Amino acid sequence: MASRWNLAWHDRPPEEAALLNPAFCGELIARATKDYERIRAAAFPLPLGFVVLPLVLHPPTLAALPGRANTTFATWSANNEALLAELPERTLRLRPISREALLFLTQHRALTVDGAGLRTGEKPIRLTAKAETTTPAVDDIRRAASLLGRWFANQGTPVQILQTMGVTP
Repeated sequence: MASRWNLAWHDRPPEEAALLNPAFCGELIARATKDYERIRAAAFPLPLGFVVLPLVLHPPTLAALPGRANTTFATWSANNEALLAELPERTLRLRPISREALLFLTQHRALTVDGAGLRTGEKPIRLTAKAETTTPAVDDIRRAASLLGRWFANQGTPVQILQTMGVTP
């Protein structure tokens, strides 16, 4: 039996095809990568690229994310244990979508992947503050993806970040 992620786009439920398409999901990962690189002057660790979508596309987690990147990560994690308890499972469920988005980005040379992680590619996606046609919900998701890049850049190692969230690297 084929996985639902192996279905052709026209066979996927319209809501999933719209929200989980590689271009949009790739944009979210690219936003996190760009802001991480800007602050840390280093590649965005690949394992962190796989938690961006589960954090920003889950409405309760999105609503709980802090408004600023200087919020203490450990304190936020402790205050949101119930949401983070589900994160490993969401990460596994969205892994095919994250992979598809990363493949899309690398094929279009918007991101590169090397031993250090993800880097902005030679043809980066134009990440404007506000797209021409958007909704407040999509704007919130985009802002949250950028926030994650800045937030993760101000934390410890990727292993520490993932362990704090309960995700096994």
